[in-house]
Amino acid sequence: MYKAGDVLLGGLFPFHLGSVFPELTFTQSKEQKPSCSRWAQIMAFAISEINRDPSLLPNVTLGYRCYDTCLTAGVAVPAALSLISGREEQFTLDQSCVGSPPVRAMLQTMRWFEWTWVGLLFSDDDAGRDAAQLFQSGLDQSGLGCVAYSEALPFHNDLDKLQRIVSVMKTSTARWWEDSYLQSPHYLPYLRGTLGFAIRRGEIPGFKDFLLKIRPDNDHEDNIVRQFWEHTFQCTFSPLPPEWVDAGGRVCTGQEDLAETTLLDVSDHRGNYNVYKAVYALALALHDMLQCVPGRGPFPGHSCATLQTIQPWQLLYYLEKVNFTTSGGDLVYFDENGDALPIFDILNWAWLPDGSTKIHNVGVVKKTASGDEEFTLDEDRIFWNFQSAKPPRSVCSESCSPGTRVARRKGEPVCCYDCIACSEGEFSNETDSTDCTSCPEDFWSSPQRDHCVPKSIEFLSYHESLGISLTTISLLGTFVCAIVLGIFVYHKETPMVRANNSELSFQLLLSLKLCFLCSLLFIGRPRLWTCQLRHAVFGISFVLCVSCILVKTMVVLAVFKASKPGGADIMKWFGAIQQRGTVLILTSIQAIICIVWLVSASPTPHKNTQYYSEKIVYECNVGSTVGFAVLLGYIGLLALFSFLLAFMVRNLPDNFNEAKLITFSMLIFCAVWIAFIPAYISSPGKYADVVEVFAILASSFGILLALFGPKCYMIILKPEKNTKKSIMGRGATKT
Repeated sequence: MYKAGDVLLGGLFPFHLGSVFPELTFTQSKEQKPSCSRWAQIMAFAISEINRDPSLLPNVTLGYRCYDTCLTAGVAVPAALSLISGREEQFTLDQSCVGSPPVRAMLQTMRWFEWTWVGLLFSDDDAGRDAAQLFQSGLDQSGLGCVAYSEALPFHNDLDKLQRIVSVMKTSTARWWEDSYLQSPHYLPYLRGTLGFAIRRGEIPGFKDFLLKIRPDNDHEDNIVRQFWEHTFQCTFSPLPPEWVDAGGRVCTGQEDLAETTLLDVSDHRGNYNVYKAVYALALALHDMLQCVPGRGPFPGHSCATLQTIQPWQLLYYLEKVNFTTSGGDLVYFDENGDALPIFDILNWAWLPDGSTKIHNVGVVKKTASGDEEFTLDEDRIFWNFQSAKPPRSVCSESCSPGTRVARRKGEPVCCYDCIACSEGEFSNETDSTDCTSCPEDFWSSPQRDHCVPKSIEFLSYHESLGISLTTISLLGTFVCAIVLGIFVYHKETPMVRANNSELSFQLLLSLKLCFLCSLLFIGRPRLWTCQLRHAVFGISFVLCVSCILVKTMVVLAVFKASKPGGADIMKWFGAIQQRGTVLILTSIQAIICIVWLVSASPTPHKNTQYYSEKIVYECNVGSTVGFAVLLGYIGLLALFSFLLAFMVRNLPDNFNEAKLITFSMLIFCAVWIAFIPAYISSPGKYADVVEVFAILASSFGILLALFGPKCYMIILKPEKNTKKSIMGRGATKT
């Protein structure tokens, strides 16, 4: 097929489809045989359109020379050699000249429908194997999913196998869509609902009118026209006279048949559009090349290319810079790799109510000038060949929700996995997370394990039942001390109060009030000042209390010694000043211990995460265990000494012997604090504070009730015994 011109464009097209698949077992209709010749006619049409355009390649006429490839290398290679006019340069045949398969499009469809588990069927030839490899590579790089199975099929001979497996969801590429064998009634029931990707169909204005003007009397020497008429209208060319005649010898005009033949339905022949764009791309490259101004050219020495001296690499330079938009709105230009912007229509084989199948457009996939991919799909127009009439769910394993992680199954594809809940203290807030992330130090995982929440802070609070109870008991003890103090003040002139050293009794009651109140420092959120004060106040209060008891015991013993012959002088060592001084000195020693402790290693608030992983125990760090031990040890030493001394004088002959009460109170005190030590060590968190508060309250109540209970009983309920005679009366002497 030839047309003269200043510049000739070469074309290699498959004019005869009958030789493409010699092993075919089906018969193609006559209308299908010359259909590929339309690509050459599109080339001719585009060139004639360009030649009529005064603004494009003015003063230059384009021509063409087209050869048949028969889709075989043995025919295509000589044709290519003819086109290059006998040049003896080395060249290689590009096996992928049909362009890259629409793998960028199939991956987008998978992402749209969230399919991760797909089967791969491909034709058992170079193009099919290359597409399969490219698709598999795309899946691996994108991480979209996995291939459940991969099967190579001879394009026609093994389609029975296709029938057995295409009842699942299908996507296909352009070559399978164009094959009439797959569109036969034998396969349509299985292929309905298939989504496919085909070369972009674009309208070419004026092309149908161009075909109508192809007349045998005008183009009788054109080989394409001759075959077109021979196959379409069963006409042959008669040289004498030169006219087309049918089998009966009548003149064959074909006007009526030509208007009705389906060959002129140019709406769905997708290859035409690519040929049309290719011709215009070359024409625009030539146009830009001819606009070059000598001395300002892009080639060595700022030279320009001319029609007489043009080299392939020079035209390629301009071809790479082509950028135009077709009448259908599609952008055409070439990227840095020399590839044109891929544009594919998404097609669907829909089942019509009359039982027929229609292939219609449901979307488009294309790459924009910015490099982004534009994917458009109208789901409402898609026919699904499933009972639900909805898109299928195609996954090997359902997605792992936030709060879980992916656990790969050994020996299976990466899309097959189990979902494992994150461990305590870990979370995942993404779908299909491969790992769980540990929560920050002061946070813990939520019950759903999908985010972290602040750890609950635990301490002995005033707002919880345990804290409220201990606070109430502490205030109750303070109130009882105040009542007892009031009773003693009111009855201070009575023998009962005066005989028991009223000044020391008042000091003891005041110290007991401090003991009850110091327990409040152990309740509430630990702060620096409460941590520093709680043990200091506790230690000093109890030393003051035990010191008063010790001095009272010593006074009782001194009075007894003074009543014996030769003991009159002993009381001068136990006067009021000596009693106050002894209490002050003993208490000062504890104060010094507390000061040294606070200065050297002061207790501080501490967030303890060792007891519980899911919560923070807010406690007071004692700072120095030695300081705490010395403080408790000093209290215990004084209490033990008081107990031993009181035990020695418990059998004095007075009717009301206070030594017995002191012995009993110290026995309670020592028992409580001996039990406190192991309980305190073994109690975690706030319960250590509970144990200590309980020990403080129990020992304080023990002293209060043991020492002052009997006295208050006699003062209030037995006033007749509150006499000097009754108190100083002698009992039976014990042997």
